[in-house]
Parts: sequence; structure tokens; C-alpha cells
Amino acid sequence: MNIPEHRKAIDKLDEQIVTLLNERTRHVLEIGSIKLKAGEEIYAPHRELAVLQRLCKLNPGPISDESLRAIYREVMSSALALEKSMTIAYLGPEATFTHQAAIRRFGSSLRYSAQKTISDVFAEVSRNRADYGVVPVENSTEGVVTHTLDMFVDSDLKIVAQIVLPVQHCLLSNCQRSQIKRLFTHPQSLAQCRSWVQNNLPRAELIETSSNARSAELAKAEKNAAAIAGSIAAERYGLTILESDIQDNSANATRFLVLGRQCSPATGRDRTSLLFSINDRVGALHRALAPFRRYKINMTKIESRPSKRKVWEYFFFVDCDGHISEKKVAKAISELEQQCAFVKVLGSYPNSE
Repeated sequence: MNIPEHRKAIDKLDEQIVTLLNERTRHVLEIGSIKLKAGEEIYAPHRELAVLQRLCKLNPGPISDESLRAIYREVMSSALALEKSMTIAYLGPEATFTHQAAIRRFGSSLRYSAQKTISDVFAEVSRNRADYGVVPVENSTEGVVTHTLDMFVDSDLKIVAQIVLPVQHCLLSNCQRSQIKRLFTHPQSLAQCRSWVQNNLPRAELIETSSNARSAELAKAEKNAAAIAGSIAAERYGLTILESDIQDNSANATRFLVLGRQCSPATGRDRTSLLFSINDRVGALHRALAPFRRYKINMTKIESRPSKRKVWEYFFFVDCDGHISEKKVAKAISELEQQCAFVKVLGSYPNSE
């Protein structure tokens, strides 16, 4: 086939794709109508996961699975936007990694609402001004985001999904690297790129900022300045990417939580998050965790935080494999409640990333 023939075949395929996409969307809208009448949540992480997994199994190439997921993310995003006017609150400002994570999960067709603080994200969802919220909870290099953990103590919101975003820091500027005199950076970003900065910009003055987006904004406005931020910030603020992947750890990633009101059904590969406080006596923590070992439930994380209610009283945050609807998980939590002063299930959600 010559080029005109290939293009004619592409045009014909595009016609079929448009027809099929609209037919698919009509089915989605019918399902959404049924859900709304039943008072159910429109967004279903378990169904989304099943669809993406099925598509990847069907994929013969040459399109990569990652590209196929990205395409269908936007297909599903446009359908969600037609089903219901949805708002996603996230820790802002725009062009941060949290913003990028939110778009990665929900696509670009929904409305996004940047919030100044993690508390504000929780408040927007709790007060029904947003349908879902996205907040960071831990970084593979720098550890947990304590403010997010603390918010769960008094919040009724549930964790309905998670997003694991590879964090790729870039050096952004509109001047040459040799001309950089000031480097704007968020403390977390600097901590993740410290060795690179020391080796490549040893004489640059380091200026701390409130966010990666703010770093990019300041670098845009000042001569001989640069910022550490993601590629989305370069696009948003019109900066050039001088260097990519300047993080010290190539496996650097941040985990985000999606906040909502209802947990999704079990998928067969889930994670449950919970928090508890123990009575102040010898061996209390050992006895509290014994049920997880007894039922062979893998605990993937445990963190302690001061309760802020009583001196030397702590809350423990635990992630474990399994769904709250599974018998062994339910039994373990039931036995945990017998050993603890307080137990709260924060959510069960697909452990897909």
C-alpha cells in the first residue's frame, strides 16, 4: 500500500472508532442513570481496574499497554463527565505532582479544584463540594505525609483508590544551566534531588518554596533562575526542561490516596487501611498485631502518630493485603478490636499499582 491508500484506510477506521466510541458511551450513560437512581457512586475503581486489565490482555500490539491504558483513561473520563458533573479536589496548586496524579486517575475531562491544604481537600469532599479528593500519603524516598494520616482520625471519608506515581523531577529554566544563580525548590523535591544539585549546581542559591508549581512560577519571573519541578509545570509556566530525571533515586515514587464515601467491592487483589490505638500496657502492640499473623495476612505498612489528645498516646496506621469483606480480614479486625481501645477501617480498595 502507498501513503494515500494507508491514509484512506485510516480515515475509514477512524469513522468506525468514532461510531463505536459513541455506542460505548451510550451504554455507560445508561449504567450511570441506573446507578444514580439507586443512590450508588458513579465512579467504580474495581470496574475500572477490570476493564483496563481486560484490555491489556486483549492487546496484540504494536500499541503498548501503557499507551492503551492512557487512551482508555480519557475515554472513561469523557463518559464520567457526561454521566455527572464531577469535581475532583486535590492538594494544589496546578501543575504539582498531586495534580498530575489526579489527572492520571480521572483523566482530563472532569473538573479539578486545587486546594491550599490537605485539610481543605478533606473538607471539600466531606461537605459535598467535591465528589472525590486526591492527597499524597507517602514517598518512597522521604516517607509518609503525616498530615494526611492525622486527618483520618476525625474524618468519616474512606480511601476508595490509590495512585502510585513515578516522580520524575526536572530542572526547568529559560536560561542555560551555566547561567543559573538561584534555584527555587520545594523542600521535599530538594531532598529527593540533593546529590544531583550538589554535583551540578554547587554555587546556586537555594530558595525554598511552598510547592513545585510555585518554584516554576518564580523561575519564570526571574532572570538567571531555575526550578525543580515536573514536566507538567514546564508546560504550565512556559519553561524549558534543561535536565530530566534529576532525582537521586531512579525508583522514586509517591503514593496518593483517592478520598470518597463508599468503598468498592473486592477485586481479588485489594488493600485495607485501618488505624487503631492500644491500651497502655506491656505487650499491647504485640497482642494487637497477633491476629494478622494468625490469619496469614501480610501487613505492608505500619506507622505511629501521636494522638494529640493525651501525652504519650499513639495511633497506629496499618496497611494490609485483602478486602474487609474477606472472612480472614474481617476476623483479624474483629480480634484486633478486642485488644484495642479504638479501631477504625479507613477503606478497602484495589491494590492495582
